[in-house]
Amino acid sequence: MRILALILARGGSKRLPGKNILPLGGKPLIAWSIEAAKGIPDICDVLVSTDDEKIAHVAEKYGAMVPWLRPDYLATDTATSVDAALHAVDWYESVNQPVNGILLLQPTSPFRTSRTIAKGINIFSLNPTVPVIGVSATHLNPLWMLKIDDDGSLTPFINGHGMNKRSQDLPVAYIVNGSVYLISPEVLRFQKSFISEKCRPLIIESEKEALDIDNEWDYNFAKYLYELIGSES
Repeated sequence: MRILALILARGGSKRLPGKNILPLGGKPLIAWSIEAAKGIPDICDVLVSTDDEKIAHVAEKYGAMVPWLRPDYLATDTATSVDAALHAVDWYESVNQPVNGILLLQPTSPFRTSRTIAKGINIFSLNPTVPVIGVSATHLNPLWMLKIDDDGSLTPFINGHGMNKRSQDLPVAYIVNGSVYLISPEVLRFQKSFISEKCRPLIIESEKEALDIDNEWDYNFAKYLYELIGSES
């Protein structure tokens, strides 16, 4: 397999300014994802797409390929990750060989391990026409969720709810944790989404690996986890 690891790291972040290069465990946040991808045999390159010179400098320091700064039209609040990913892979394949898969690694998932990435690639290699998505079991089961109606009353969010069932009798529900997206360039170009109606799960059991840093609380919690148990999951 030839897998292009792609890290999208836009400079602007309103909820947590400068989050992609904030320090965690003695190195910038983005370095965790670069280092996790490097050294995996199936990964041909680690490419960082950014519009920010500081992020580009940090990414290159830790061994990523940063061939250009992302065009302005792909660095706005309305630009999608799909558009940025297709821009990157189109460029990469134009100057290198075609790739079998695009491995999107969000820099906000610092504790995702090389072992987990390799497991995802193994799943993908069985049928590259079907995307692989990192997921985690959630204790917030949708069959126990409620909504507030117009009259102010609480009613089940889902018809056929499980409000009267014990938690252990409910089916396991999974959420996309943002740590791994793996898809073929052809499928991404066709459907313009990393997620299909049918995807294969990369189940991540470690709550630490599944952590996605979106705001200051998440970042402080990540620092606490690192101080508590270090870099190993």
